Order: sequence, then C-alpha cells, then structure tokens
Amino acid sequence: MIDPPESALTGTLGPPEVMMPARLPVPAGLGRLLVLGVVFVCAACGLVYELELVALATYLVGDSVTQASVVLSVMVFAMGIGALLAKRLRCRAAVGFGAVEAGLALVGGSSAMALYACFAWFAQSRSALVAFSLVIGVLIGAEVPLLMTLIQRVRRQDAGGAVADLFAADYVGALVGGLAFPFLLLPSLGQLTGALVTGAVNDVAGGALVLWLFRRDLSRRARWTLLVANVLVLALLATGVLLAAPFERAARRAVYGSAARVAVQTGIQEVVLTGGTGTGAGRARKGSGPPLELYLDGRLRVSGDTECRYHEALVHPAMAAGPHARVLVLGGGDGLAVREILRYRAVRSVTVVELDPGVLRLARTDPGLTRLNDHSLGDPRVHVVTADAFDWLRDRDAPGHRTAPYDVIVSDLPDPGITASTKLYSQEFYGLATRLLADRGRLVVHAGPPVARARAYWTVDATVRSVGLATDPYRMPGRPASFFGPDRSADPTPRSTGEPLTAGPTPGYWGFVLAARQRPRFGPAPDAPPPPVTREALRAARHGDLRDRIPGLPASTLMRPRYQD
Repeated sequence: MIDPPESALTGTLGPPEVMMPARLPVPAGLGRLLVLGVVFVCAACGLVYELELVALATYLVGDSVTQASVVLSVMVFAMGIGALLAKRLRCRAAVGFGAVEAGLALVGGSSAMALYACFAWFAQSRSALVAFSLVIGVLIGAEVPLLMTLIQRVRRQDAGGAVADLFAADYVGALVGGLAFPFLLLPSLGQLTGALVTGAVNDVAGGALVLWLFRRDLSRRARWTLLVANVLVLALLATGVLLAAPFERAARRAVYGSAARVAVQTGIQEVVLTGGTGTGAGRARKGSGPPLELYLDGRLRVSGDTECRYHEALVHPAMAAGPHARVLVLGGGDGLAVREILRYRAVRSVTVVELDPGVLRLARTDPGLTRLNDHSLGDPRVHVVTADAFDWLRDRDAPGHRTAPYDVIVSDLPDPGITASTKLYSQEFYGLATRLLADRGRLVVHAGPPVARARAYWTVDATVRSVGLATDPYRMPGRPASFFGPDRSADPTPRSTGEPLTAGPTPGYWGFVLAARQRPRFGPAPDAPPPPVTREALRAARHGDLRDRIPGLPASTLMRPRYQD
C-alpha cells in the first residue's frame, strides 16, 4: 500500500517556506547542530529571565513562594499564547524568529531595571512583574514552533525525532541557565547587569542564526531591518550596562530617602546603611545627623530613633524573669540586642548566632553602627558564630556537640511573614531551642506586628506552646509600618489598651512572645539597668495582647508552614 502525501492527509497545503528546504551556507548536518546550539542558548537565557524576575520580586516585595507562583504560572500561561500566535509566523519562520529574539532580548534584558524603577519611583512592582512575565512568556512560547519549522527545513525528519532533539537542547540549556544565574551571574554581575548581559547574549545568538545561517531566506529589506533592530537592541543593552551603577544609586536614593552611605551585597542579602554619621547618632543621644537606618534586602531592620524601645522590649522581660548568666542570641548580628544584654552585671557569656558575616562585619566596623551598639560584639564575654540558626541548634543537639544550657534565649530574627524565615518560627525550631534551655530558662521571640498580622502573631504563640512551653505574649508601641515589607515594622494603628504612647507619629506595635517551662513572671531584675521597661508598661502590654488572643490556631511546622494563611 502506498501512503498518501502529507498534504493529502491534512487536507491543506503548507506555506511555501515551511515546505521548502533551506538554502544554507554550510552542510545540513552542521546547520542542524547550529540550530540546536541556538536552542540551547535561548533556553538558558529564557530561564535566567524567569529566575531574575522571581529573585527581584522576592527582594522587593517578599514572600518568595507567592512571587515564584505568580511569575511561573503567568509565564507558562503566556507561553501557550505565544505558541498559538507563532503559527501565523511559520510561513516566514526565519524573519519571525529573528524578530522574536530581538524583542525577547530587549524585554528580558531590561526587565530587572524596569521592575526596580517601578518599585523605587512608583512604589509599585506587582503589576510590572505580571506584565513582564506575560510578555516574556509570550515571546518564549513563540520560539519553539518557529525553531521546529527551521530545524525541519534544514533536514526533514519525523516529527517525534525533531521534537526530541529540540526539547533535549532546550532542557539542557535550561539546566545551564538555572545554574549560571545563582552561581555566576548574580554574584559576579548582580541582578541589573546580569539581566542586561543575558539579553545581549540572547540577541547575538538569535540574530546570528537568522542573519547568517538563514540569510538566503531573507529579502534585502528584511535582512537590513533585522540587522538594524539587533544592533539597536545591543546598543540599548550596552547603554543599560554603562548606566547600571548610577541608576542603582539613584534608585536607592529614591527608596531610602537619602544617599545610602553603605550598600553591599554580602552573598546572602543586600545590606544598606543610611544616616548615623552625626556625633549624636548613638543610643539615647540627639545630634545633628539623621538617625542610622539599616536595611536588609530593602526591609527596615534598625532605625536609630526607635531601636532602643524595640530592643529594651525584646530583652528586658526575659532577662528580668530569672537567672541570666548564660545568654544565647539567635540572629541579632547588628549587636543591638547584645548591647542590652550586657547591661546586666550578672551576665557571664553571650553566644550570638548570625547567618550573614557581612552584617557582623558592619556591626564591628561601621562608625555609626558601632556607636549605636556600643561596640557590644567586641566585649570579651561575647562569642559570635556565623551559621544558620536552625542548623546550629540541630548540631548542638548531636552527640559530641552538646553545650551547657542557657538561661535566656533571644530570638531576634526576621518576621515570620518572610518566607525564608518560616523555618525559624516552626515547631521543630522551637523544639531544638527548648532542649538548650535551662530548667528555669526563658525564650523570647520577636513575633511580628500583633494587630496588622494578628493571625501570624498568634500562630507564633501557638507554635511555641506546642513544644511544651508556657507563654506570655506582649506588645510594645513602635514605629509605623512602612512599605519596605514585613519585618521590624510595627502595626500602623494603636489599640486602646492603656499602653503608654510616645510622642510623634501615631505608633503601632511590636509583638513578642516570652516563654518558659513554667509561666514566666514579669518584673524588673535586681541588677536591671536604668531605664528598664517599667512594670506598668509590661502590665499594660500583656493586658492589650491577652484580650485579643485568637484561640485554636494550629502550630506551624516545616512541612506545613502557616504564616501565609
């Protein structure tokens, strides 16, 4: 039996360029290899664009799970739309692919800079994130049908074999791009320049394939149009690379309100310091310079004009509730909690476990920050460990690494609303911490704003109670929340619970949870330094929290984090 021709099976005649073999300047085998090489490069660039959007959105907005879900779902949906739209370009596959790659290089390469600009000057990045994910997804989705057409025109083969070759090159390229982003591009070039360089590579690969390998398929007008477009895209991307540093400085000024005097990428996070240069920038002193502010990944962690109240509220209740010779601080690499701890004469040793060595270095060397923390990390009683707090606690529980129990454990960690921090607010984490507590030991946890994010705050309380500790939640008036994201910002509005309010803007609240094996007592310690948190303030803080408790909340675990509910 003789099989009918393909056109007879489909009932239609394919477009002329789709059916005709390409006139290549090289043998068909080499041409096919070059097309697959471009597939590899384009796949690597496409995945870099995706990862760059996720990483930058996480840095700007927070909550990596939500950002990854938004970017990937919108992009995959858009890829389907792009594949459908590309059907109309198959009759001119070479021209269509060249135009798609030039557009993708420009949009993908400039996406990081545009997204950062929307955040810095318009305080709006979510809509821009969705728009870039949609456009990049459409362009990436259009690549595969056009490349499939081109590779078939180089040398005809069965559809299954062509798809297998194409997807193999695509997946390997995605692997390379996925590894290159965190291990090469991000540490060596940063997000802005890394995206721009990726766009340039994308533009060169796509342009070279069309303008050289398939040049005989192009009319003179199409050839010159694509050449000008590719050169223009390269020029724009190169201009972006040259302007990346001044652009980033201008964006920082727009974000932080003043010129950032220190801005470093530590490999873990971006650390920015503003203010704190005046002679009176230290604790409890007024001076001519603006107060020091410390930002980690764009979120306000320390403000020189309010941090004293925060750290007094964090440290003093736990220190006053019993013995405090041995203290463990989880986080707190800025040295400010340690400053408060060292004000107690009975303290014999303080262990600080901080993840980021860059923060520790600034806390020891920056004039403004050392003035604020009173050079606390240089005290001979302080031992600093650079490690992840969860891993360090787990290692202390292993045979051969056991340590003497601690009288006080201070958890001075980022807010549980930040996805990367949820394991540090889990049942497993508090279980490990409890094993290091002395019989009369206390654990105090910074638990986030108790009103604006009440469910998360009371989930922290429920999680601490789930490991067998009795808790005493409390809150203190703090600075209003800012758009920098959930961290040491407080609630935007106070509640009428009788707490003393400070002068200035209407304050919100910082929320804390104090825990022990027996219900901890509130009150000043015999060696408490002046001015401690007063008994009246603590009584008001407890009263305000206990009446707002949300009962029946489940504990948060590693496998079931509940702070995003």
